[in-house]
Amino acid sequence: MKNISMKIKIYCSNNGVTEVDFMKDVIIVDDMIDGVSSPYIKEWNVSGLTKPTDEQLESLKSEAELEIANNIIRETRKNLYGDIGDQLDEIYTDIDAWKARIKKIKDDNPKN
Repeated sequence: MKNISMKIKIYCSNNGVTEVDFMKDVIIVDDMIDGVSSPYIKEWNVSGLTKPTDEQLESLKSEAELEIANNIIRETRKNLYGDIGDQLDEIYTDIDAWKARIKKIKDDNPKN
């Protein structure tokens, strides 16, 4: 369901809606059929924006997959960077070592 929710977020963003509440604005249901996931929009309550067609959502597939992959990379980097207080101490102590460590994290975890 992550893919459909990301497609919906992108669709909304492309149409001027910056926030989507998936408990209130959009309700997604996944009726597993023979073990195959088939999520769909059960309720659409986004004010001023029409519910996207399946074709509109499908056209956002590659953009959604890229955003999901980049979100994973962002989270990985964030975890590897460590606590901001520790980073500030590291910068104060040896800014060049901090720069090298951050560069390695970014190089090892590139965004697409």
